[in-house]
Amino acid sequence: MKYVGAHVSASGGVENAPLNAKAIGAKAFALFTKNQRQWFSNPLTKASIKAFRENCEKLDYKPFQILPHDSYLINLGHPEMEPLEKSRASFLDEMQRCEQLGLDRLNFHPGSHLKTISEEECLTRIAESINIVLDKTKGVTAVIENTAGQGTNMGHKFEQLRFIIEKVDDKSRVGICIDTCHAFTSGYNIKSQEGYDETFRTFDKIIGFKYLRGMHINDSKKELSTRVDRHDNIGKGFLGEDVFRMLMNDIRLDNMPLILETPDESLWEAEIKNLYLLIRK
Repeated sequence: MKYVGAHVSASGGVENAPLNAKAIGAKAFALFTKNQRQWFSNPLTKASIKAFRENCEKLDYKPFQILPHDSYLINLGHPEMEPLEKSRASFLDEMQRCEQLGLDRLNFHPGSHLKTISEEECLTRIAESINIVLDKTKGVTAVIENTAGQGTNMGHKFEQLRFIIEKVDDKSRVGICIDTCHAFTSGYNIKSQEGYDETFRTFDKIIGFKYLRGMHINDSKKELSTRVDRHDNIGKGFLGEDVFRMLMNDIRLDNMPLILETPDESLWEAEIKNLYLLIRK
């Protein structure tokens, strides 16, 4: 079964996220468990945690349908020790928030070398960061998102993601989230049936579908291999509608959160409905 949703607002408290998801007909959702523009936020209150869990239960959102996202400030591969330690502490805080909320995965961008260290050293630091945080938490999977490769961001090649996974000690608690816009602009031509099939064959060979824990389903404002991260609404960008038809009919993508991060939030309800209409009877 397909579980399509969007990255909804948690303004006023995380307990509002499931309500906002239900309001747009989402069967899955993503959220920030704290302000994504701040390193640290006040701890979650017992009342907020209780209300979040109750709302999820009442609205029938189980952990596998929810894909929280960490702060964009975090760089787990930072070349300098002070900001690296700050990133690791913030990531630990995010994972612990997921624990408190009863969530089983946390999505994050791997990190950047900032032209200061080698790609391999950066990837190694990312894996070390994951190991440190997994050792201090339980029950939550660290879900690495592929990137567009903009600037010095790592994770735009499947080989880079595999490198990180290989250095993570507890492989039962590491996973991957594939963003369709990022995949396309990083050089994977998923637009055609042939390109889609080849991309996912390559993904399965290099990484393996057993690691796939969710997807971000976005069209792209930029062309293939531009390495620019600019999302567009479904069917309005360079990807077009066909790739989303392929996704919605791919049983390998069942039973995981498929999350819209498209720029016009007013279209989310219609996009969700239209995506389900793409499923062949």
